[in-house]
Amino acid sequence: MEYRGEIDGLRAIAVLAVIFFHTGFKAFEGGFVGVDVFFVISGYLITTIILADKNKGKFSIVNFYERRARRILPALFLVMLCCLPFAWLWLLPNHLKDFCKSLTAVSTFSSNILFMNESGYFATEAELKPLLHAWSLSVEEQYYVLFPLFLMVLWKLRKRWIFGSLMAIAVVSLIAAQWGAYNKPSETFFLLPTRGWELAIGALIAFYFLYKQEQAEFISSHKITSEALGSLGLTLICYSVFAFNKSTPFPSLYALVPTIGTALIIIFSTSDTIVGRFLSTKILVSFGLISYSAYLWHHPLFVFARHRSLTEPSVALLLALSVLSIVLAYLSWRFVEKPFRDKNAVSRKTIFKFAVAGSVAFVAIGIIGEINNGFDKRTNDSGIALSDLSKKVIINHGLSDDCDEKFTLSKNCRTSDEPEILVWGDSYASHLVQGIMASNPQAKIIQMTKSSCGPFFDIAPVSYRNTINEAKDCLNFNNSVRDWLKSNNTVKYAVLSASFSGYLGHKNIKLLIKGKTYDSNQELAAEYFNKTLDELKSMGITPVVFSPMPQNGKNIGECLVRMEFFGGDLNTCGFNIGEATEESKRVHEFLKDIAKNHKVVFIDESHCDNGTCRAYIDKTFIYRDVKHLSQEGSALLGKEMDFYDLIVGNK
Repeated sequence: MEYRGEIDGLRAIAVLAVIFFHTGFKAFEGGFVGVDVFFVISGYLITTIILADKNKGKFSIVNFYERRARRILPALFLVMLCCLPFAWLWLLPNHLKDFCKSLTAVSTFSSNILFMNESGYFATEAELKPLLHAWSLSVEEQYYVLFPLFLMVLWKLRKRWIFGSLMAIAVVSLIAAQWGAYNKPSETFFLLPTRGWELAIGALIAFYFLYKQEQAEFISSHKITSEALGSLGLTLICYSVFAFNKSTPFPSLYALVPTIGTALIIIFSTSDTIVGRFLSTKILVSFGLISYSAYLWHHPLFVFARHRSLTEPSVALLLALSVLSIVLAYLSWRFVEKPFRDKNAVSRKTIFKFAVAGSVAFVAIGIIGEINNGFDKRTNDSGIALSDLSKKVIINHGLSDDCDEKFTLSKNCRTSDEPEILVWGDSYASHLVQGIMASNPQAKIIQMTKSSCGPFFDIAPVSYRNTINEAKDCLNFNNSVRDWLKSNNTVKYAVLSASFSGYLGHKNIKLLIKGKTYDSNQELAAEYFNKTLDELKSMGITPVVFSPMPQNGKNIGECLVRMEFFGGDLNTCGFNIGEATEESKRVHEFLKDIAKNHKVVFIDESHCDNGTCRAYIDKTFIYRDVKHLSQEGSALLGKEMDFYDLIVGNK
């Protein structure tokens, strides 16, 4: 296969886009499309290699897997190995357990399935997973397993069917991706069946060059056409990097923008074109050569920095880590990638032994870590076990685990057959239940909570986490709350709490109202929250609005555990109310104004004395994470502030 420097230049563009996306730079909110560029390139290169060997009659599946092992595993295993000590030192048991799961999944080519089930790629939690980016490697590895077999079978049966079959698979995959991006976003983002069409684009280009060689040469000979279409390709990629963001349904038809752009560059941007010469510049080619290692290194560096600092690292630090990832990428390319790709230096037998031994070792470490709950029995110099500290930041699930993030009217979700207090909202509501019960063990409560679903009638948020279908589920859930209240006359007080921020105006969130979506904004939120309060009042129910915990963006629960375990000052985990995020302040003022204008009870659970927001009280950890009360914290605040009397006494 003839070397094409512009392909390495394209790899450089792709990996830099991904790195800048993970730094959080606003200008690169669509940088995640760099992965889509990689998929097209991979489909093209792999298919070209296979077809070239098949036409020469020397294709070997063993040789193919050997080349893939040499290319992927050495650098990947090195990065995984280097992650181990930092994971042991800096990750708390829950994060370390997740990391151990990912070690097993990455080693068995299934990390995309694991991360699909754990959280979405764009979720906040995803920024704390060191090996999250390995999901794309699993997609490619699954492709490497299946695609050669597909070609071998059709090559023997009906060689002329290959192109048409591949085209059909690409179309079906794209249709599935378009549907799934709006209905099953996490599955669609991570899985091969809905990513396969991107790899197929590259594969189809390889077929085009091989079997339509005369047409390819005819087109490439028309310089103006090649210049125009190559420039269009680069423009499409750049547009998607700068114009797309987390709310862009992906990989739907939107993903055609960067993938078609990549295809145009591969087809038309030769060394004779402006774009081809630009991509073939020495600096871009150099970045392209180390792009794989750069991709592997950058994300763990960012993640461990976030764990260590407990909040979002500064731009300066992220830039420094980006530079460090490039340095490490060069070193691993020079001293790991290149030697292992040299058949004279490392034999086939050695590479396969290395692959098996490395995979088995990481799977073993992963299983042991998972079985031992992230090694939560680790103790510090004072003999304090992480397992004991972790119990202090357990989230309150409400009345029972069955009630957490679910809606059910089973007796497990109520303290009485004739409940007096309704707790309604999302996880911000469920974490109040323990506090209410602690302030009055005889409180008659029914809990109706659902994840990412605020206490609103007839309105629900739509985002990258909440699809249209999930928004409809939220509307149905809240309609069920309404219907239940209408059929029961025992509830006298409705405790309402939620994140609320998504309803007040966010460019990545829409509001679903009567089958139509609108940009989220404070006016709409106020209108429908007022309607909800009026409807509750019309049922003879007194609404009680709880303002969410103030937050400053720091994972306070993790900070408390770290300080206690490593012997730091717990007071550093608290913060001044002035340091609260603008989002937190905005929600607080919104609810305060609504309650004042509507003459309903407003309860501020901020526990901030003289402007200082406490992270703990008498060794009791108040926070579970960035924004939720711990189980013990909820109980303590409930007693201290007397939640029950505040609710029923209208104090």
